[in-house]
Formats: sequence, structure tokens, C-alpha cells
Amino acid sequence: MLAPWLRCASPLTCPGCSPSCPAFLRGSRAAARSGFEAAEVAWPYAEDPEALARAAKDAGLRLVLINTPPGDQEKGEMGLGAIPGRQVAFREGLEQAVLYAKALGCPRVHLMAGRVPQGADRAAVREEMETVFLENLRHAAGVLAQENLVGLLEPINTRVTDPRYFLDTPQQAAAILQKVGRPNLQLQMDVFHWQIMDGNLTGNIREFLPIVGHVQVAQVPGRGEPSSPGELNFPYLFQLLEDQGYQGFVGCEYRPQGEGQRGDLGMLRALAGQAVHGPVSLSLGRNATPTPSCRRHRGGSELAPFLLGQAGPPTG
Repeated sequence: MLAPWLRCASPLTCPGCSPSCPAFLRGSRAAARSGFEAAEVAWPYAEDPEALARAAKDAGLRLVLINTPPGDQEKGEMGLGAIPGRQVAFREGLEQAVLYAKALGCPRVHLMAGRVPQGADRAAVREEMETVFLENLRHAAGVLAQENLVGLLEPINTRVTDPRYFLDTPQQAAAILQKVGRPNLQLQMDVFHWQIMDGNLTGNIREFLPIVGHVQVAQVPGRGEPSSPGELNFPYLFQLLEDQGYQGFVGCEYRPQGEGQRGDLGMLRALAGQAVHGPVSLSLGRNATPTPSCRRHRGGSELAPFLLGQAGPPTG
């Protein structure tokens, strides 16, 4: 059975670390102390990849997912994959992501689609943006295949989180993946976004799980930990994933409603409904303050923290 994410310690409360300790290393240590053995890193590009690899190794962590660079965030960019006129920048960012993925031993790269241009009508630009996205994804699939890497597409809800994000439903993402037709491109399922956009999680999980390469979880509507009050029955969802044969990681990308490490690995194990066996893994956000993700396998779950920045989880 699967288990959700957990918040470990903020940069200011991480025991045994000084304020000058690099955020990634600080978060990695906090996650490792909580028992996790793998991690996601949203955007690791401010740090030297070899230094990050050493920090992860020193903490005993595997890295399982990074995002492509977001673009110019001061101009409102949040990914470049589907943005007309930004194809060169997307491909440069992809090369950077591959460099980091190789250095970090990270097998998956989230290929961020990006936002509908400010002031544009979504319906009017949809066809052009999809054409650009398909072109970029075919290119990305070839580049990633050369390094034995997997590219992921994540729908992000446009009702609450990011009203202008181009890719916002599993149906849209699955249709694009079918058009590209490359086996090393898969779907990234964040149940928080899927529930907000469409509901019908049982039906959608059963339909789309065969093309899912990574799962993320948080409670709806507050994006709290799975044990917090909300719409989603996580014991049921974890059992559904188990019954459907999912074998990948589950990132618990939530904003903790409790304090610090309250309800950490033990809570996750309890919520999953069985003991966790095998290695645990960690996920790190842009500014590296921890929460968890998990991985399922026949012997039980593998859990991993996700390190978040002060502003909370990454948009996706």
C-alpha cells in the first residue's frame, strides 16, 4: 500500500544545522533523519550538480524527479514546453535538465508545459500551443531516450492553482502523449489537481494508470497532508493504486497543517495501513525544506519526503 508526504523540518528549525548550511544539504539531512531515502527536486539549477549529488549521497538519498527550468518567472513563465516562440529556450533548458539528471542519477524529468500567454483566449491559442508542445515533446523524447531517462507530463489544475496553465486535465495530457507516441514519455498524476479539475478519481486512475510514471498526493481543498480533513479518502486511493498494480513513487506534495515533524513517517505508515518495507525516498523543492513521498512495491510502501521552499510546494 502507498503512503503520503510528510514535512520534516524548515531551514530555521533543522536540528544540528547552522543558518549557513546550504538549503539542499540541510533539507536532505532532515529528511534522512526522518527515515526517507529518496527525493524529488523541483528546480535544482541554482546549485552545482556535482555538489548536489554529493549532498544527496552524504545524506543517503536517491533523487527520483526534477522539473525542466520554469523560464523567466519574473515575466510570469512557469515552463516553456508549449510556449510559441520559446522553443530554443525550452531545448536549452532540457539540455540543462538532462545534465543535472545524469549528475544526480535521477531517472525522471517533468517537462513543464507552461502558461497560456497573458490576455490570450485559451481556446484561440490551444491549437498553436499544442502544436509547439508536440514538436518539443518529440524532440525531448529523443534526447531523454539517449540517456535512458523518462519525461513526464503533469496536468495542473486551472480552477485554483494556476488559471493560465496550458495542460490542465489528464484527458488532455493523455491525448497529447498518444499523439507523440513515445514510450519514454509518461503521465505524472497529482491527485490534488485531478480531483479539483474532474473528480472521478477511481475511474480516471483505472483509465490512465497504465501510462502513469509518477504519482503525487495532497488533500483537497487545502493541499494539506493526506491525514488532514478534506475530500479525499487516501486509504482507499492507496489501496486502489495497489490493486491496479502501480509500482512507482508517490510524492506527497502537501502544505503541512500540523507542526514540524508531527505525523511524519509513522503517520504515513499508519495511513497506508501496513508496514513500510525496503528503502524510503526523499523529494526536494526549489528552496529545499522537507515533506515526503512514497513508493509502492509488493513488500509494502517506500516513503519519501519532499523538500519545500518557504512559499510551500512547487506549483505542480
